[in-house]
Amino acid sequence: VQLQASGGGLVQAGGSLRLSCAASGIIFEINSMGWYRQTPGKRRELVASIDTSGELNYAGSVKGRATISKDNAKDTVYLQMTSLTPEDTAVYYCNVAVTISRSRVNYWGQGTQVTVSS
Repeated sequence: VQLQASGGGLVQAGGSLRLSCAASGIIFEINSMGWYRQTPGKRRELVASIDTSGELNYAGSVKGRATISKDNAKDTVYLQMTSLTPEDTAVYYCNVAVTISRSRVNYWGQGTQVTVSS
């Protein structure tokens, strides 16, 4: 299984970004795809996720500024974020959750750095 993320980088406050993550090699049923982020010394936190029924889940801190979407044909998930602030600075991780023998298994991308300058 490989999750290839792209789109991170340096962005000015008030700007926007679009992250993408392409999954490959997954042979099990995908339950959900999403994005998490982590800053030094803090736990990894959910940013947004989308499950197979299309149900969306956003962290309160990004609601109204983030849009998650996916292309099922390409097993690719996207995260569009606007009105970025320095508090959005973090390493963003792509996540794919699958079911294997009735258990949820998480796959993670390598992480992509997003830095928002003030």
